[in-house]
Amino acid sequence: MTLPPTMRAVLLTRHGDLDALEVVEDHPTPQPGPGQVLVRVDACAINNTDINTRVGWYAQSDDDAGAWGGALNFPVVQGADVCGVIAQVGEGLAHERVGERVLVDPWVRDAAAPNDLERAGYLGSEYDGGYAEFLVAPSINAYPVSLRLTAVQLASFPTSAGTALDMLRRAGVQAGEHVLVTGASGGVGGYAVQIAKALGAIPIGVCDPTKAAAVRALGAAHVIDRDADLVPALAALGVGRVDVVADVVGGPQWPSYLAALRRGGRYVISGAIGGPIVELDLRTLYLEDLTLIGATITEPRVFAELVELIESGAIQPAVAATFPLAQVKEAQTMFVDKGFVGKIVLDVAAG
Repeated sequence: MTLPPTMRAVLLTRHGDLDALEVVEDHPTPQPGPGQVLVRVDACAINNTDINTRVGWYAQSDDDAGAWGGALNFPVVQGADVCGVIAQVGEGLAHERVGERVLVDPWVRDAAAPNDLERAGYLGSEYDGGYAEFLVAPSINAYPVSLRLTAVQLASFPTSAGTALDMLRRAGVQAGEHVLVTGASGGVGGYAVQIAKALGAIPIGVCDPTKAAAVRALGAAHVIDRDADLVPALAALGVGRVDVVADVVGGPQWPSYLAALRRGGRYVISGAIGGPIVELDLRTLYLEDLTLIGATITEPRVFAELVELIESGAIQPAVAATFPLAQVKEAQTMFVDKGFVGKIVLDVAAG
């Protein structure tokens, strides 16, 4: 493959509103180093991480830099959810990988210390991501995938489905357990419903009532209004309290999520779209013998399992809309408005 010296890309030039994104036609095409592959990006999904990084939401104080692992090196190419084709390999890699269709694990680890979470970085944050025609990633992050699904469909999985699977594995979800999923109409929540069902558990979705039918279609055994009092709502369903809460919302409803757990239940969180500051009654935590789990950096084995679930057809892509790369601002606007179920994907190959 003859590679152009420059490429189309969307650059995040600073923390800010949509005007912080700049679509350019002449960004230098990256070159793979030893152990790296150059991926021609066919599709890349939009995620909460993209929006949060753009606006600096991760800053927890005025002195914080507002990125995953510190200050961003602007400009940065956003986009963590990449499906594409290997166009070139770096030193030490087999040329036979060129032409492979791949799904990219967005968590980049230090090869010298892969288990050191402090050294992990994320595509679209510490490393340039998929809002571009090409990106560089470690070879071990590029997982071969078949042609069973389109690139747009495959790009809907990495961050959202990977996060959902990581949450459920960390919480030790078992077959037959009841799993309450907040934000069940969103990317992570929707895939948590699908994956919980694939694991043999009984998913209960919490969402806006206008999206209840779509969440049931994803596999939820029951759906509860996001504004409902959860304990009586669960009792009315004949469920009682649940074994696991998988939460991406937080916010004012947070105490009710803990109240919905049975004694010895597990709560796992990987998001706070409803608000990051919550009130905890410590008596609920210790008297009910609850376990609270934070989940962010997924292990490679989780992404490998995700690819297996995708290839087996155990979970299905949920794509709400597609946009060409040049319409990234429109795509992020639609994402922020939250009037959809599933994922919004940039069809990079379409132009």
